[in-house]
Order: sequence, then structure tokens, then C-alpha cells
Amino acid sequence: MKGTAILFQKNQKVTIIENVDRSVFDEIKDQCGCDHCNCKLDSKVVDFGQVSPVLWHENEVDWDYGY
Repeated sequence: MKGTAILFQKNQKVTIIENVDRSVFDEIKDQCGCDHCNCKLDSKVVDFGQVSPVLWHENEVDWDYGY
């Protein structure tokens, strides 16, 4: 299953990873609170630093939705 992972980082940044496997999200979630949250994306190891919380959204986010 693919979806969108939303990472809240210690430095008040938000990182959104779209079209990611649930297994990658679970790997990131297991590292919440660690100083170096690492995972493999596109054949590269990425260090997101400290993340907490991490949220999951199935499928893609509709960025064009307006009120």
C-alpha cells in the first residue's frame, strides 16, 4: 500500500513524502524521538534528524482542494 508520510521535525519543519510504501512509514515511525531518523528512499539513505510525530495518509493528498 502506498500513501503519504507527514514528518514533524524538531526544527519546526514539516516534511511530506508522497507515494511512499507503508513499510517505509513504519520504519520512520519506529525511530520517532531518535536523534537520527534514517530510511532508504529512491536507493539513497536519508537522515531526517529527529522527528515526532509521524502521520500517515492513504493515497495522495489533494493539494488543489479549495474552500
